[in-house]
Amino acid sequence: MSTLLNPTTLASAATALKSIWPEAKPKAGLVLGSGWAEAVSGFQGQECSYEQIPGFGKPGVMGHAGKLLATEIDGMEVFIFQGRRHWYEGEGWTPVILPIYLLNAMGADTVLLTNASGGIRDDLGPGSLMAISDHINMLGSNPLIGPHHPTLGTRFPDQSEVYRKPLREKLLNAGADAEGVYIATSGPTFETPAEINQYKAMGADAVGMSTVPEAIVANAMGMQVAGLSCVCNWAAGISKVPLTHEDVNETAAATMPRMKSVLTNFLKTLAGEGRQ
Repeated sequence: MSTLLNPTTLASAATALKSIWPEAKPKAGLVLGSGWAEAVSGFQGQECSYEQIPGFGKPGVMGHAGKLLATEIDGMEVFIFQGRRHWYEGEGWTPVILPIYLLNAMGADTVLLTNASGGIRDDLGPGSLMAISDHINMLGSNPLIGPHHPTLGTRFPDQSEVYRKPLREKLLNAGADAEGVYIATSGPTFETPAEINQYKAMGADAVGMSTVPEAIVANAMGMQVAGLSCVCNWAAGISKVPLTHEDVNETAAATMPRMKSVLTNFLKTLAGEGRQ
């Protein structure tokens, strides 16, 4: 299995999705991370399984449904990817960045990436919602490594503002608590206290195992990128108890009303701008 992106599989996936929903014209997309599934409960639309799309496959993490929902928010078409694939699943970059490739292929120009994270900064305790202002890539790799595929943008993408300021402001206005820098590690282990101390010194405010690959590719393709992290626990060394994925889901469930409110308000703001 090659870790490099497979352009043939990406193209096949886009063809398959266009055949499933030939009339779809999404304006925006949403990728739901760990704990975020219920944030779109009540949203109506058509669904397809990730397994219907070549190269995607079934997510290997609890709480990731593996379904794509085509819905409408105040007249704006939105694709909602209910769950993501992760680099640590060991199946390469293709399934990880497929949501971004598919959104771009279907005509969407904006994506909101969500995740669960561990809080590092003092004011980002469990239950905080952080609009991502920037990221640090500690995955040990990059999805754009390998032969250059022009459909993914320029060979050397600028990353001066991956997470666009106007979208960050919309997230804050929608109810997010603060902005901050997200650092992505490869996982699947949680971080050690020594690593967290190092990440804090590097300027990281929250830590997780996702989001950055999708943001890199979406930015390279010229899309407008926003990121929203639910801080579900204190990071290692700050937390007084061992970290578990179950605790992440429990905190997300307790924070769900706010998570749902922020997502809905953000999408409605985007839809309102589209009508102007």
